[in-house]
Amino acid sequence: MTYEMKTLLKNARDQKGLKTREVAQLLGIDQALISKFENGSRKPTKDQIIRLASLLEIDFETLMVAWLKEKILYEIGHDEFALKAMNMVREEIQNNYVITKKTISKNLLLILDEIDILKSKLDKFRQFDSYRITQALELEYTFESNRIEGNTLTLRETDLVINEGLTISGKSMREHLEAINHQEAITYIKHLMEKKVVLNEREVLSIHNLILRGINPEDAGRYRRVQVMIKGSTHMPPQPFLVSKEMEDFFIWYETNKNNLHPIVLAAEIHERIVTIHPFIDGNGRTSRLIMNLILLQNGYVIANIKGDYENRMKYYNSLETAQTKNNKEEFLLYIAQIERESLERYLAVIGQ
Repeated sequence: MTYEMKTLLKNARDQKGLKTREVAQLLGIDQALISKFENGSRKPTKDQIIRLASLLEIDFETLMVAWLKEKILYEIGHDEFALKAMNMVREEIQNNYVITKKTISKNLLLILDEIDILKSKLDKFRQFDSYRITQALELEYTFESNRIEGNTLTLRETDLVINEGLTISGKSMREHLEAINHQEAITYIKHLMEKKVVLNEREVLSIHNLILRGINPEDAGRYRRVQVMIKGSTHMPPQPFLVSKEMEDFFIWYETNKNNLHPIVLAAEIHERIVTIHPFIDGNGRTSRLIMNLILLQNGYVIANIKGDYENRMKYYNSLETAQTKNNKEEFLLYIAQIERESLERYLAVIGQ
């Protein structure tokens, strides 16, 4: 049975015993908008649909289908060529959906919906962002990302190295540079985000150059220049490939899929693909996580901070290995989505929301 969106909204509000004024207050929007949504004279945005579905406990898929139907009808009206165009659109969407469906499970879709509800909440409170909060969370990210790769600086020592310029006794120069370089790389990806720079080879190499600057200058910002062996399936031995060709294919994949995948899935896929290609002599993990987080920031999410303790590190590595050796990315995609959800919840808690 098909319902009109306005009917779904009004019935759900009545069932919960809420007035339009109360719904408006809970969502932080004008009361008149709620009335217009319910009489059909105004269409909600996608973010508003997500928040309304959550608040009024309406089945998300049902409400989204009703919203999309009315959005399509509003755009095309009753033009004589509308049906032919719709058939072409249907075919294209079905082709893209086959690709997406292979990637996204029901469990993952549920987490993505939760993430987008959290993001909508965060969007309302962006004014509570502060430099000190952002600096503290970015420091934690630098500490954890380096910790995953074996850096032994504590969080406090990382802070002293980055913000006070101090040298920690008993720690190597490499560990000091890893902290400094990673923090500068975060600043750089935020610059790319603000400038709305599309991910490209030059920026990937620039991020890697920052990671290895002063540590391995000969290889900083350069692909490894020899054939490497990529892991095969259980039925095939490892196969040799040229990094430059694999990265060229990666950027083609990115351009083809960047508008078809949910940003969380896109970011996680990018991370997994770069790590699997392993294009650099060193710094692949840090670089791929930074690029993943660049995609997340560009789409309005927060940095997904993977913890470097033993338990989380093993979950992270094991899910990556499953994606690489068993051609099953479900575990890794779920892991990254869960990390982003936790990071959003943490961010909202820090700003007091």
